Amino acid sequence: MTETELTLVESAGRFPKVDLVEPNSFGYLLATALVDRRPPLGYGFESRTKRRLLDAVHSAVAELKALPGVREVVRLKALLRPPGRSAFLRRRPAVHHARYDVAVWVETDDPDAATQLRTSPAWRQIETLLQQASTDVQVITGHNARRMGDVDHTRNGVFLLNFFYADSAAVNLAVWEYTAGWFQDQTGLRNSTLLRPDSATDYTVINHCRWDRLRDILPSLIFKPSFRRYVLAHFEANNTGAMPMLYHLA
Repeated sequence: MTETELTLVESAGRFPKVDLVEPNSFGYLLATALVDRRPPLGYGFESRTKRRLLDAVHSAVAELKALPGVREVVRLKALLRPPGRSAFLRRRPAVHHARYDVAVWVETDDPDAATQLRTSPAWRQIETLLQQASTDVQVITGHNARRMGDVDHTRNGVFLLNFFYADSAAVNLAVWEYTAGWFQDQTGLRNSTLLRPDSATDYTVINHCRWDRLRDILPSLIFKPSFRRYVLAHFEANNTGAMPMLYHLA
């Protein structure tokens, strides 16, 4: 396999090609933290530390939203860790595993604005709050590399942050696009913003999307054999690991 060649699993079957729109020109700033270490279904039990952190971040976000170049600021808290963590990651033990239960997602006018925002006092305050509550904090700037449609943050739902590691970023983009058709066909997904990091991180891409209800996505991941036969098998064949987490608005 060359650096950009996608390996197809012929026995996995076929699904429709995903419908994509042009990537946007916005910038992104994402901060994540692991505060409460919980089993996959245990995130409904929040520690006092986490509740205080969410309250403090809520207060700090108002100042951030008022800064020039900031289009949107979204606070997320973990709902559950769904099936889909790739077996490939066991062969890459040095990769930092993403299990973040708090996230702040910021959209800016362009990637330069996201980089500049990271040095602002308002953002540094949010970083400091996360670092005081957690020893596992990631801050990433990036741009949109692929897009199904805009993610609606104006109402609650089930939001995905899926952190990918791959030996080749180009192959990661190709296998994400190839398997995204399964999610569109099998779960009715019509929105997704795929983030390509511009700053140093283990993650090659980060996918962000939304469903209305948990039943729109979770049964498909658990009960449809094609999820493992098609989606996870293609990740594995292309040396790509997924680390998904589902969230609510915080």
